[in-house]
Formats: sequence, C-alpha cells, structure tokens
Amino acid sequence: MKRKPGLILFLLFFVLRGFAQESEPIHGIGLTVISQVNQGSSYVTFPTDIGNIEPLMFEANLIPNFYIRKSKNARLMGVFTPQIILRMYDERSYPVRTPSYIPQVTVYYMLTEFGSSQNLSLYGRFAHHSNGQDGDFFLENGEVNLLTGDFSRNYFETGFIKTHFNTRFNAYQFFKTSIEIHPPGWGSDELEGIYSMYRWHNAISIFKLPTKETISTMNNADISIKGEATWMFGDLNQWNTLSADRLNLSLTFFYHPKFLEDIGLFVQYYHGSDYYNMYFGHRLDVLRFGLMTEKLRF
Repeated sequence: MKRKPGLILFLLFFVLRGFAQESEPIHGIGLTVISQVNQGSSYVTFPTDIGNIEPLMFEANLIPNFYIRKSKNARLMGVFTPQIILRMYDERSYPVRTPSYIPQVTVYYMLTEFGSSQNLSLYGRFAHHSNGQDGDFFLENGEVNLLTGDFSRNYFETGFIKTHFNTRFNAYQFFKTSIEIHPPGWGSDELEGIYSMYRWHNAISIFKLPTKETISTMNNADISIKGEATWMFGDLNQWNTLSADRLNLSLTFFYHPKFLEDIGLFVQYYHGSDYYNMYFGHRLDVLRFGLMTEKLRF
C-alpha cells in the first residue's frame, strides 16, 4: 500500500506523456479559455463512489466565473469566482453538511501578445475558504468537530500557465504550476501543525477536438484529460519531509457526447487529503463518476 502514491504518480504522467510529445505552437487563444482551464469545471457526482469516502448522494462543485476585462482580446483580466462545494450524505434525512465556501479573485496577465503562436500567462489569486460554522474546532474528546466546527482560511496563490497545441492528437494542452501560501494568522489558529500552509500545485490539461473539425471551429471539446499533483510543505502532523502522505493526486477523464450541448460525463480518481473543510484530516482513495460542464469554446 505504501507504493500506491508512487504508482499513481507514474501512471498519471505516463498517460499524459504521450500527449506532451509532438507539441507545436498554434495561433493564440485568449485569457478566457486559459482561466476556464485553471478555475476548473462545475460538476455533480453520482451516488456510486468507490473508495473510503463517506456514503454520499452526491458531491457538487459550483464554479461560476465573472470576468472583468476590457475586451475578449485583453492581455489583463480579472475573474471573480464564488465557488461552493457541497456534499449530500446518504443518511437519514439526506443532510447537506458544512459546505465549503471558496470565494476568490484571480488576476491573469498574458506575457505574450494575443494571437501569438505560444501562450504564457501569469496569475495571482486571493481566496477565502470557510464552512459557515461557528462551533468549537475540537470536541470535548479532542476530536475535530466535523459538524459545527469553525473552519476558516485565507490564502493567496501565484503561478504560470503555458499553452501548446499537439498536432499528433489534435489537442490543446495546458501546463500549470503554482505556489499556495497561507500566511500565519490568516485563519483558524487550531489548524497550525495539522493543515498544510504551503502547497505546490502542478497540473496538465488536455482538450481533444473532434477529428473532423478544424482548429478554428467553434465547438466544445470532445474529450479532456486533467492530471493534478500537489505537494504539501511545512509542519504537518509530524510527518517526515518526504512522507508520501504529503502528496495529493488526481486524474480526471471527461467525455462530451455530440448530442449534449453543455454537459458531459466524467470519471475521476483522487488520492490524498480530503479538501472538504473540516474533513481535511481524512485520507481519501476514491473513484467517482458524474456529470460535468464543459464551457470551453475554441
């Protein structure tokens, strides 16, 4: 079992390596598409999760984006995203417990000219993550108060995104790397030592177009693949600096059938710390299925 994270990481980058080959520049795409890739897609899961997560009716991730820009061709753009993640539990009365509220403001700047053959963009983000509760963080027995405990963090993230086109697979590909920092005193003091305050995020995203479509066709992506890896730094549960528990991995496959306009099917495997506010102490290995929106229009 200790080898599982390493095997997953190898599989993750082996699968995406083939797409990374034969990468050639294309005519540029705008910051709107780049931001959509980075912000993520809204989804809802089916009640068929396979793994060690609590029985759920669904998990929903709602990511509406509000753009602040001069024009679609602007090299500078702001995005306000009132993200919400919620879980409905498969229990009596089907409760929805402690949703994660993650409002964020992100600023993107494209270093290259719009329409150039390659795209390289910088971004910076300020975000707040809380669960809307005001109860004690710990229960009397010392355990984390999952139901009403007050979870709150403020953080910022900065990084860059590089865009290419893969001629072999007729696919757009994006590489992102960023650093997330939670400054001291910017949230619940009880999280010190048990929650990672410094994180290094990496992601490779592939969006494949229909084989009969040209590059300039304004159409939804037929297939997309996204692999993500996050390493958690800092004082964390007295873990060794190189402990495999510090690694979070995710691999998502999305398929958009032609008979649907804005939604498609996805399957995702996730290994790592739970991202659902007070549940951060749980380690997940879960395979899930569901519906996902795909608003990317090239």
